[in-house]
Amino acid sequence: MMTIALLEDLKDLASMIQDIVEAEPDMSCRQVYHTAEDAIRFLPQNPTDILVVDIGLPRASGIEAMQTLGLLCPAMQFCMFTVYEDDEKIFRSLQAGARGYILKGSTPAHLVSALRELYHGGSPMSASIARRLLELIRRMPPIQTTVALPITPRERELLEWLSQGLLYKEISDKMGITTGTVKQHIHKIYQKLHVTNRTEATNRLKG
Repeated sequence: MMTIALLEDLKDLASMIQDIVEAEPDMSCRQVYHTAEDAIRFLPQNPTDILVVDIGLPRASGIEAMQTLGLLCPAMQFCMFTVYEDDEKIFRSLQAGARGYILKGSTPAHLVSALRELYHGGSPMSASIARRLLELIRRMPPIQTTVALPITPRERELLEWLSQGLLYKEISDKMGITTGTVKQHIHKIYQKLHVTNRTEATNRLKG
């Protein structure tokens, strides 16, 4: 039996959700809280599988409640059930531990389906929330990664000069070594990087 608790300050809405959940043969909802403080006080003594959380509460928010309850009840999962669909609230909820984000106004069938999906390892979201997340991710700058090459800092410096098109004599002048030493270093770099020419080596440097 899947156990559900509610954190919702609107008593009529909380009662309606409780009735919807209780009507399902595989779900039970015996705990309803109207403030974050009450949920934090009582839930740790009897944690449930899922806590349905509203963000806007009288004092501490639903997000703050999740941050605390996530530490006190580490096995409990959180599903937001809220009117908020702005970027900040979505990200703060996910960072606080929410694994589902359903908007109020969703049908009872959608809410019940989302709870089952969350219970079985999914991350249910209202379609508009999923769309916002995808758009936000798409607009994020690409992550720059630096490839660790199997060469020494000195060899990397030489390779940097080589990638800029400098001649051996120019590299030797900048590094204070002979042209012959430059050639020796380059030969070692090629061996370490498993390349055969300047172009292949500098491509490795660029990642």
